[in-house]
Amino acid sequence: MPIRRLNPSKSQNFTLMAQQAKDQRDMLAAKYGGQSLQTRGTGYNLIVNQGLDTGYYGTIAIGTPPMSYDVILDTGSSDLWLTSSTCGSSCGTSPTYNPATSSSFQNLSTAFEIQYGSGAVAGYIAEETVQMAGFSVEKQGFGVVNALSSDFNQNPVSGIMGLAWAPLSSTKQTPFWQTLASGGSWDSALFGVQLTRYGNASDATQNEPGGVIDMGYTNSSLYTGSIEYHDLVGTPQYWEIDMNTLTVQGKSIDIAGVSTVIIDTGTTNIAGPATAVASIYAQIPGSQLGTGQYEGYYIYPCSTTVNVEFNFGGNSWSMSPADFTHTQVSSTECIGAFFVTTLGQGGPSWVIGDAFLKNVYSVFKYSPASVGFAALSETAIAQNGIKAAVPSPTIGAVTAATNTGTASNTASNTASIGRPLSLLCFWLASASIAFLFL
Repeated sequence: MPIRRLNPSKSQNFTLMAQQAKDQRDMLAAKYGGQSLQTRGTGYNLIVNQGLDTGYYGTIAIGTPPMSYDVILDTGSSDLWLTSSTCGSSCGTSPTYNPATSSSFQNLSTAFEIQYGSGAVAGYIAEETVQMAGFSVEKQGFGVVNALSSDFNQNPVSGIMGLAWAPLSSTKQTPFWQTLASGGSWDSALFGVQLTRYGNASDATQNEPGGVIDMGYTNSSLYTGSIEYHDLVGTPQYWEIDMNTLTVQGKSIDIAGVSTVIIDTGTTNIAGPATAVASIYAQIPGSQLGTGQYEGYYIYPCSTTVNVEFNFGGNSWSMSPADFTHTQVSSTECIGAFFVTTLGQGGPSWVIGDAFLKNVYSVFKYSPASVGFAALSETAIAQNGIKAAVPSPTIGAVTAATNTGTASNTASNTASIGRPLSLLCFWLASASIAFLFL
């Protein structure tokens, strides 16, 4: 369910905001409770920032002939699924996938169901030709969803592209990215992510340029200095690493020694243990714990500038004060981006989402399995808040037919053996949804 950053001048529907906040908290708790290749050296997919940094989506093409669909880019899950043309009204108004239009569709006749915090998606597992960023995987396993107990998809999003590891997959299929990385299709077995910020832009609209996912390489024009890598904890499932320290307003927060964190592009905010989150807001005079549907969240004075730094065993990484503010609920009161969640036995201590990831260039590496961070370049920072057109969907040199549904905004995919040197026009053609705690 969406949870959006809203400004009272744009919306006074605080009841709806409270419900969305509750949905986000509940869905996160449930989420962490579980081929033939066309070789192209590198590729990238322009993504969309939807709902004032609520989340981020990109575009895939599927089938023969290829049809484009917008999907949440989620490093916190591992399943690819699309809503089916047989789903009906429960799947909302987003474009749906029709197997009858594709000659490469194969039904594996295996049912699946994925449980989420406020419901489930269900359907059957199939194989298809899937394209993204100029890469193509034949017989890619994915879920065809024909029943949703809740409306997970906000138009124009038709599904989810899981970017975590195969052991986490509910459909028991190897994720698209992992097939490419393990099969030697990429120049480098990794992908990088850069996300934009529009939450503090007064003239921002629902869909704005969202950044990029770089496949098979790191885009040196988007970061400065070196990339600091951190090995994953245990057998790769989530992108889970150690966090050494967390400081707020210059004071170290007690995180009970080294805590593990999941790096999750499909999560809007940052979830942590109750005692640590309470300690964070204790550094902000006037903060108070939310009640009712805001249970687990904290309200604090909007006039306070909050400085946060994370350390994962190397450099300290700052989070912009603008990203600490999730939403404003009155002329003086704001909801903070850190909230309390109980992820259950065996779950991670923390889930770090887009509120932090907007501040770094993130790299997800196949071997050795690790997550890397680098400081954003001036080129990347300049994309925040910029007014730009949303591109039409293309899959490398192949143009996919567009599924428009009732929406006109989609993302773009581009691929090349070598990334174009000039990024001058990059921010003119980018534009989302990662707000689900899946």
